[in-house]
Amino acid sequence: MKIFKNKDQLSQEIIGLKNLSFVPTMGSLHKGHEYLIKKAQNKKNKVIVSIFINPKQFNSVKDFNSYPKNFINDIKILKKLKVPLLYMPSFKDVYSFKTKKAVFVDKFSKRLCGKFRGKHFNGVLNVVNRFLEIIKPKYIYLGEKDFQQLYLIKKHIQKRRINTKIISCKTIREKKGYAFSSRNKRLSTKDKLIAIKTYNFLKNEKIKLKKTNLANFNFKKIKDNLLKFGVKKIDYIEIINLRNPQKKPTKFNFNIFIGYYVSNIRLIDNI
Repeated sequence: MKIFKNKDQLSQEIIGLKNLSFVPTMGSLHKGHEYLIKKAQNKKNKVIVSIFINPKQFNSVKDFNSYPKNFINDIKILKKLKVPLLYMPSFKDVYSFKTKKAVFVDKFSKRLCGKFRGKHFNGVLNVVNRFLEIIKPKYIYLGEKDFQQLYLIKKHIQKRRINTKIISCKTIREKKGYAFSSRNKRLSTKDKLIAIKTYNFLKNEKIKLKKTNLANFNFKKIKDNLLKFGVKKIDYIEIINLRNPQKKPTKFNFNIFIGYYVSNIRLIDNI
């Protein structure tokens, strides 16, 4: 595996390659990332993975500093998966140039996580826009766990007419239900039990709603139950239309979205 920390050297390596498959990550790799990489490898294209913890998408320095990091293990995982190219840039390497296309931020960025994380999605879209300009991949692989992020990147690519196709990949879950996440690695055994209870409770609520009516979704009752399980804080619980988040959801096309804290660790999911 070739590792690049400089965009100019990377550009020399990939010049002329028209079918690159790109998997962007912030490291602390888990089975969800591995699934994205394996899906990218199915295309028989050359795969490039990035590891870059983007400070512009964190609310605070404290949050940025506490984000889990294990680059040695990440590289071991990527070598085992036989990933040919890894891009591990510095902040300066990513942000030292002016982009050709401005970032497009859809109004959906103001909902869900956007209500509580300030300019988080501006930071996400900014760095993705820069990576797409540096790498120029034919495909970019993104997980559906981060549905809001996926939707906003899709809108940016469409609006700016970027010649990259998004491949969305299903959420990969632990055996007991909750989604794999880099932040999950910081959960204690007790915290994991709370995350499992939260997933199972919301999964059952979704089954009930499909049999009745979305109007029966009692936000306060659900919130109270989750707090009883040991959830420390809930940012949001919303029902979202999966085809078009701007439209009213129907019982045939929705997920329950949640942003919540277990201890001091913020988790998100959509079920």
